[in-house]
Amino acid sequence: MTTAANPSPTRALFTVKGAAEYLSLGRSTVYELMAANKLPYVKVGRIRRLRRTELDAFVAQLDVSTN
Repeated sequence: MTTAANPSPTRALFTVKGAAEYLSLGRSTVYELMAANKLPYVKVGRIRRLRRTELDAFVAQLDVSTN
């Protein structure tokens, strides 16, 4: 059984809330990344959805900082 708090790794599209949970970020941060064109999204009618492939690509391009 899939719950909203634990999205299925095979899910293709995420809501902003689901994407925030998947990325361990806040919803407002996801909206800011979308507005800055750093996190691509698709519109289905008036609703924004984020592709899992885009979320994974976003994570992969993040710099790893070393202290």
